[in-house]
Amino acid sequence: MSGYSHEETSRTVHTAVGDLHYHQAGEGPPLLLLHGSGPGVSGWANFSDNLPTFAAHFRTLVLDMPGFGDSPGGGGHPMAEAPLAVLALLDELGIDHCRILGNSMGGGVAASVAAAHPARVHQLASIGGIGVNIFSSMPSEGIRDLIAFVERPSRDTLVRWIRSMLYDQRYLTDELVERRWAQAMAPGALNAMKAMYSSEAAKMLPRVMAGREGPPPWLGLARIEAPTLLMWGRDDRVSPVDMSLLPMRIIPKCELHVFFDCGHWVMVERKSEFESVALEFFLRR
Repeated sequence: MSGYSHEETSRTVHTAVGDLHYHQAGEGPPLLLLHGSGPGVSGWANFSDNLPTFAAHFRTLVLDMPGFGDSPGGGGHPMAEAPLAVLALLDELGIDHCRILGNSMGGGVAASVAAAHPARVHQLASIGGIGVNIFSSMPSEGIRDLIAFVERPSRDTLVRWIRSMLYDQRYLTDELVERRWAQAMAPGALNAMKAMYSSEAAKMLPRVMAGREGPPPWLGLARIEAPTLLMWGRDDRVSPVDMSLLPMRIIPKCELHVFFDCGHWVMVERKSEFESVALEFFLRR
C-alpha cells in the first residue's frame, strides 16, 4: 500500500492547455512520473505504490495526462496533447528542468519532450514503450487485446488485456479487475483510448513506424541529450523487448536493464528491483 493517500497528494493546476491534475509528494529535485495508456489508467493507478520510494529522495510529481485520470482531454490526439501538457505543468510550477520517468505511453511522451526540449530534461527513464518492433509482430498481442477492449468493452475483454500485461498472473486479482473496470467505465474515460486504439490505427501502425507515412516517430530519439535508462520486462507482450534495440543504439547516452520473469508492468511485478534500478540511475552524481 502507498504511504500517501490519493486525497492528500492530489493537486490541480490551471495551464495554457487546460486544467491538469497531478499528485505531489516529497522534497528535493523534481522527478516527474508519466503513466501509460490502457483501461482505467491514471498516474495514481500506475505509480501510487512506488510513490513513497521516490518521494524519499525527490519532489515527485505524478501527472494525469490530458484525457486520463482527472485531467480533461482537449479534443486532440492524446499523444499530441501530452508533451504540451508536460511542458505546461513544468512552466506553471516554475520547474526549469527535471528528471522524467515514463511507463509505456508515458515513456514515449517523455522521449518526445527530451528530444524537442533537451534543456528541460536532466535524466530520462522509460519502462517499455520507446522503440519499434524489429523481430516481433506489429501490433503486438497486448495492443490487439487493448483494441478488442476499446471496440467491445466488457469484463471479459478487460481480463484478457490485463493477462497480456503480466507475466505472473497472480497479480490479476478480482479487486484489480473491478477497480480498472469502474475507472474505465467512468464518463468520458474511453474517449482518449478510442482516439489511440482502433482497428484502423492498428493497420496504419507498421506503415507509420517504417516511415512510409512521413518521418518515423522514433527518428527524433537521436536528438535526446539526457542520460537515458530503458527498463524492460523480458516477457513483455505489449511492447516486446526487441523494441529496445533501436533506441538503445541511437540514443547517445543510453543503457538498458531487462527484468526476467516480468511483463509490461515492471513497476508492479518487480517493484523492489525496479525502484532500486531507477533510484541508482537518478541518484548518480
